[in-house]
Amino acid sequence: MLPTRDEAEKLLAEAELCNPGLWGDHSRTVAHCAQKIAESCEGMDPEKAYIVGLLHDIGRKFGVGHLRHVADGYTYMMSLGYDEAARVCLTHSFNTNKLEDYVGRFDTSEEELALICSELARTVMDDYDRLIQLCDSLAGGEGILDMEERMNDVKRRYGRYPQEKWDANLALKAYFEEKAHGNIYELVEKNTYRPQRIL
Repeated sequence: MLPTRDEAEKLLAEAELCNPGLWGDHSRTVAHCAQKIAESCEGMDPEKAYIVGLLHDIGRKFGVGHLRHVADGYTYMMSLGYDEAARVCLTHSFNTNKLEDYVGRFDTSEEELALICSELARTVMDDYDRLIQLCDSLAGGEGILDMEERMNDVKRRYGRYPQEKWDANLALKAYFEEKAHGNIYELVEKNTYRPQRIL
């Protein structure tokens, strides 16, 4: 199940009041990119893509965190009955499906880490998981970035970026360009899109 677009936008706006930051506009940018790409992909629902993109980082509502935001987002969305959004909260950080490729601090409790590991192990990624992973690697807080520039920025900030994760992002871009029959940067309006709060 999923919230409506309006409900998702309200959830994000409320979450930003709890923990203000660029992550909110990053989430809007991911949602925009996901919708635009899904519109060009046969069999994908642009509305679903937008909603799960908007909520992928909703765990940041509960404070500044790294891996913890994955567990927080998953638990929060499940508590509201939004299992499809919960799934993407879990999968968006793991495009190689490997916990060790997470870039950032492992700041979870043992229970939260166990939850992430067990749920990730039983999840078979679909095109919505892959789409949000792609869009997460394109989206900044002020708009759409060149993927390699964004990955290099993450590498500078955290001191590492696993090569397998890097290659997986480029493969996702190629996969969706073939599926959408177009250039990803053109589809997502890279040069003109800027995030705006709806509420």
